[in-house]
Amino acid sequence: MKRIGIIGVGEIGRALVTGLYAADDGGGERDGSPEVFLSPRGARTSAELAARHPGVRVCADNQEVVDRSEVVVVAVRGQDRHEALAGLQVGAGRIVVNVMSGVANDDLRRTLATDAVLVRAVPLPSVRERRSVTVTYPSHPVTDALFERLGGAQPVADEAAFDVFSALTGTLTTHYAYLAELTSWAVGQGVAPAVADRYVRGLFQGVGRALDDEGRSLQQLAADHETPNGNNERIRTTWFDPANSDALHRALDGLLAHLGQHRG
Repeated sequence: MKRIGIIGVGEIGRALVTGLYAADDGGGERDGSPEVFLSPRGARTSAELAARHPGVRVCADNQEVVDRSEVVVVAVRGQDRHEALAGLQVGAGRIVVNVMSGVANDDLRRTLATDAVLVRAVPLPSVRERRSVTVTYPSHPVTDALFERLGGAQPVADEAAFDVFSALTGTLTTHYAYLAELTSWAVGQGVAPAVADRYVRGLFQGVGRALDDEGRSLQQLAADHETPNGNNERIRTTWFDPANSDALHRALDGLLAHLGQHRG
C-alpha cells in the first residue's frame, strides 16, 4: 500500500496522517511511509499536514484524491456525505475505508454507486500514537495491515457486531466528563483548580498505563486496586451500584438500537 487518500481532514484524518508518519524511535519520519493525498476539505489542517510531512499532498478536489490513491478513507461527517461525495467516480479497483459514524457500507455504496471494496472502521484519535485498536468490517488484508501499523486491527464478523463496538466508543466523552466532575468536586472542597486538574490527570494516566497488562482481566485489575473496606471499595459500592450499572446498560442499549436503525 503506497498511496492513501483521505476525504475529510478533521480530527480523525489528522490523527491517521500523524500516526502513519510517526517514527518508531522518535528520531524522524519512518522510511517507507505511504504517500498521502488529502482533500481540500478542512483546508487549514490539510495545509498544516502537507507542510509538516514531505509525503503529504493537498489535492484540488475529492476526485483527485480518489484518482491518486489505492486506499481512500472517507472521514467526513455522516450528515455531510451526500454533499462531499456527490459525483465522485470510484473505480472497482479502489479500497474505500468508511470511518463515518452511523453510515453502513450499503448506504455508502449507494451514495458512491461503486463496486469497490468497502470496509468500515472505527479509528480513534490515539492512532496518532499508534495505540488504538481499530475495529474493522469486513476483514481485508490491506486495511487490516493499515490499522495494525496504527496500533492494531480487530476485525468483526458482521455489522451488528461492528455496531456494538461503535456504541462502546460513544462512552469516551463520558469518561472525560467524569474526570471533570471529580476535579469540580475537589475545587468545591477548596482545592485550587489547576492543582485539582493536574492531580486528576496524573491519577488516571497511571490507571491507563495499568491497562497494558493484558494478563489480568478488567475485573482483576479493579480488585487489585482495592483494599477490603478501603476507600476505593467504598466509592465503587456506594456510587457504582446496580442501579447505576443498569442505567449505563440502558444507555448503551439505546445507542445500539439507534445504530441498528441506521444500518437497516
